[in-house]
Amino acid sequence: MHSILIVDDQKGVRRLLEEVFKKDGWEVSTAVDGTEAVTLAIQHEPDIILMDMKMPNMNGLEASQKIIEKNPRLSIIMMTAYGEMEVVRAALDSGVKKCVTKPFDIIYLREMVTDLVQEQAS
Repeated sequence: MHSILIVDDQKGVRRLLEEVFKKDGWEVSTAVDGTEAVTLAIQHEPDIILMDMKMPNMNGLEASQKIIEKNPRLSIIMMTAYGEMEVVRAALDSGVKKCVTKPFDIIYLREMVTDLVQEQAS
């Protein structure tokens, strides 16, 4: 069973993504900010991390950098607001695998996650 860590400070987004991936058979854990995400990612080493960019305490870019520093094999998909191109570039430069803009198409996001897991396996 594949595992995914969903990181977003908005409860509605976390719940939606959690339901979608649980229905698909994923083991799902969630975090409300970057600080919690770093702790969970290091403890559990999920197959995929869905990381929101804008969060209190520690933003998604800082959290991603800390996670990748500790474990470069972890795959992170960054969720950003539309038009944050400099953030997207910085995220990709730091080792984030993919970026998706909010509001995202849930079907597209599921495909992106599935493709990334299949790439890891091969």
